[in-house]
This record gives sequence, C-alpha cells and structure tokens, in this order.
Amino acid sequence: MTNYWVLLGILIVVAGFALRLNPMFVVTAAAIATGLIARMDIAEVISTFGKAFNDNRIIALVWIVLPVIGLLERFGLQQRAAAMIRSFRSATTGRLLILYLLYRQVISAIGLHSTAGHPQTVRPLLAPMALAAAEKQQGELDEPTSEKVKAYSAATDNVGLFFGEDIFFAIASIVLIQQTLAAYGIVLAPIELGLWAIPTAIAAFLVHGTRLLMLDRSLSSPRRSRGEGDHAKHGGGVGDDASATTSPPPSPSRDGEDKA
Repeated sequence: MTNYWVLLGILIVVAGFALRLNPMFVVTAAAIATGLIARMDIAEVISTFGKAFNDNRIIALVWIVLPVIGLLERFGLQQRAAAMIRSFRSATTGRLLILYLLYRQVISAIGLHSTAGHPQTVRPLLAPMALAAAEKQQGELDEPTSEKVKAYSAATDNVGLFFGEDIFFAIASIVLIQQTLAAYGIVLAPIELGLWAIPTAIAAFLVHGTRLLMLDRSLSSPRRSRGEGDHAKHGGGVGDDASATTSPPPSPSRDGEDKA
C-alpha cells in the first residue's frame, strides 16, 4: 500500500503559512516530520539537511552581500546616486527607467538575472535615482507621487526580468514549457523556445516603455498647472483685498434705526 503519511509535511507547510508562523521554522519542521514519517532516524535527517546546504552553499553569500549593501547605504550610497542624477540636465524618471528596463532585459536574456534585483539594485540605487529625477521635473514630491515613482521602479525590474529571462534557453521555465509541450506531442528544442520569446520581450519593452513616457508627462504637467494655480490664486488675493478696501460700508439695518 502507498504510504500517504509522508504528505503530512505539505499539510504542516500550509497550516504554518496560514497561521503566519516563521517560514524557516515551518519548512524545517515539515522536512523533519516528513523524514521521520519516512522511517529515517533524526541523525539521517540532519545529515540530509547538511548535505543540501553544502551542495547549495552559494546561499551563504547573502550574509556577505546584505551587510555590504547596508554599509554602503549607511555611508551615503543613495544620496550619491541621487546627486549624480541631479547633475544630468536631460535626466528624467521615464528615461532612466527605460534604460534600466533595457539593461535588465539584456542581462536576463544572457542568463545573468541574479546580478540585479530589488534588494541589490532597485532599493539602494534605482529608486533614489528615479526620485531625484522626479524632483527635477516636479519639485518637492508629495507622498503619493513618491510612492508611485517607487512602484514604477520596482515594476520596471519585474517586467525586465520576467520577459527577458525566457530568452535564455537554460532556465527552469524553458524546461517546464518544453516538457509540457512534449507531453502533447510537440517536440521543440530549448533554443527554439528562447527565440520565440524574443517578440514577446520586445512587445513588453514597448508597452512598458510607453507607460514610462506617460509617467514622465504626468510628472511634468503638474508643475506648470501648479505654478499657474499659484499665480491665479495670488492675483485673486490682491483683487479681493482691493475690493474689500474700496467697498462701501454696509448700510445700517432697519432694526438698528428702530432702536436708534
């Protein structure tokens, strides 16, 4: 008979995530439970954990990268990035993000998708640079506009990675597509699937690039309208003061005459 008790680990993962427990604790508990149910002793389970960590020891690099990024931010990485963008007269938020979108798609297409991303590029570099460019276009930013620029920065990284990495034929998504098509009798080489992903990547670049140019327009137009509004408000204020000064005093009411 098939032993379905080994699937208890999946239930532990679902329950742990539903209760919002620590993901590392939940996954570890599920793995240990699965190993014990499969009649492995605790030493063998721990040995399996150690082997998996040793085979994927590149994961330990994150403990080196994160402190480096933290130290760079502590000593003014974001401020220097923003100052560099302010030094370029023609720099705008849309143009900056379009250049990053192109860069992200190209490096993802050749398999270097891990060289950029949200923690190592968007937060410490791209978002501060985009905010500095937006301040050049609009002046001081309010909170909704600032959050909008940050969201576009993150979205640009997502679009570039998602539609660029499928061009690289040695990636898990290409293998998944190949195996799925093979199950229906459609046999294609990974390089063929990668080539067919190029038109989609170009279309994604054009669509998101258009959205970034529209973002530029929205960041530039409020500055003019706000200046005109302030001018009109200032002129209206002068006129109100003048009319208030030259207007005749109000006539006394009939009740006032009766009392007099």
